[in-house]
Amino acid sequence: MTVKQMEKSIEEIWDLFRETDRKIAETTKAIADLGGKWGRFVEGLVVPAVENLFKEWGIELDKVFPRVKARRNGDKMEIDVLAINGEYAMLIEVKSTLGVDDVKEHLEKLESFKAFFPEYQDRKVLGAVAGIVIDAGADRFAYKNGLFVIGQTGETVKVLNDKKFKPREW
Repeated sequence: MTVKQMEKSIEEIWDLFRETDRKIAETTKAIADLGGKWGRFVEGLVVPAVENLFKEWGIELDKVFPRVKARRNGDKMEIDVLAINGEYAMLIEVKSTLGVDDVKEHLEKLESFKAFFPEYQDRKVLGAVAGIVIDAGADRFAYKNGLFVIGQTGETVKVLNDKKFKPREW
């Protein structure tokens, strides 16, 4: 094999590497887009149900806002679903697959909510997490930390907590 043939072969190999990198980038983007669409689908199940979900708990929420964002001192907070009435502000974290780490992150949001949303200083803040798939232990962890747990049942969603549950207020 001549030097020229070797150079051509090396260039062809590099072309294959570049093509592989491009395909990996396309696949990664497609998976990320699909994950975002799946998350929006789950939100689409939760948002219309929120007003009725908590009535049996004596909480009638009359305003529901999906994907609420706020900034403060260079930091930002995003809430998947914020539902309110004159007494309560309910923060709901919505995941296609809910894990313990998601619950921990939501607990942190609940702790700093009033700093980001001072207009709700007078409200009792409650938390809920929702998932179509709930990892083992995530529901129990949420329950023990005073969060409502919302899961899929048939074509809709419902609160999975038992009647002994006492929600935590922030």
